[in-house]
Amino acid sequence: MNFSKRSRYGIRALIDLAEHTDSPCALCEIAERNNISIKYLEQIFSVLKKAGIIKSIKGPQGGYFLAGNPEYIRISDIIVTLDGSYFLDDERLAPGQKGEAEALAVQETVIDPINEEVHRILDKLTLKKLTEHAEQTNQAAQGMYYI
Repeated sequence: MNFSKRSRYGIRALIDLAEHTDSPCALCEIAERNNISIKYLEQIFSVLKKAGIIKSIKGPQGGYFLAGNPEYIRISDIIVTLDGSYFLDDERLAPGQKGEAEALAVQETVIDPINEEVHRILDKLTLKKLTEHAEQTNQAAQGMYYI
């Protein structure tokens, strides 16, 4: 299972893009607002752009923006794009190896259920949900409450 800083920073930067949809965002602004190294963010955005999650416009008024609606950008897709997988490694051994039964017990009673639950959660979570949560947290921190 891998949920690296790369994925965490990528998700934070995408939440930032979702919050600032009025115009393309400069990478330096995203990096500054989120306390992320601009060089590291460049690497992350290169991968996200190749995956079609974000787009960019060059020029003085250019910057980055989401390629799609945040409601349809799943957190599971972002993590897979940046980390490759979020599943725990298999414990299964080749048939006939010593410890096969014990490894299978760990696989079927621990690893498989964890992987299924993590997938269920991450596949249901969208960038829009995280953005809404971030906005609510920002409003609460500023003492604004809406009913």
